[in-house]
Amino acid sequence: MEATEATRAFGALAHEARLAVFRSLIEASPSGMAAGDIARASDTPASTMSGHLATLKRAGLVRSWRLARQVFYAADVEGTRRLLEFLVSDCCDGRPELCGDLARMANTCAPARTGAKE
Repeated sequence: MEATEATRAFGALAHEARLAVFRSLIEASPSGMAAGDIARASDTPASTMSGHLATLKRAGLVRSWRLARQVFYAADVEGTRRLLEFLVSDCCDGRPELCGDLARMANTCAPARTGAKE
């Protein structure tokens, strides 16, 4: 992840309502939630919530899909993993044992390596 992408993601999360929605979608992963349910759960007008979800989607933190007439949203696990990896990539000057839980968290979030190029 480049610094500009990370800045966009942090900017999206730097709003109390968007942070709360993102955390709710993390909890609901991988099945996600319908847009209307997200708005009702946060007591936010649908049009306002639509803007928040669009911001999170542009930042690569949520994904969406349509099922019949409903739009569902879920946390984008890959985007979230990349953001966490960006945060801890230079942890403790290449000595992950000094980072404690941060290094463990980065390793837990990393996808399994199969040897194939991504």
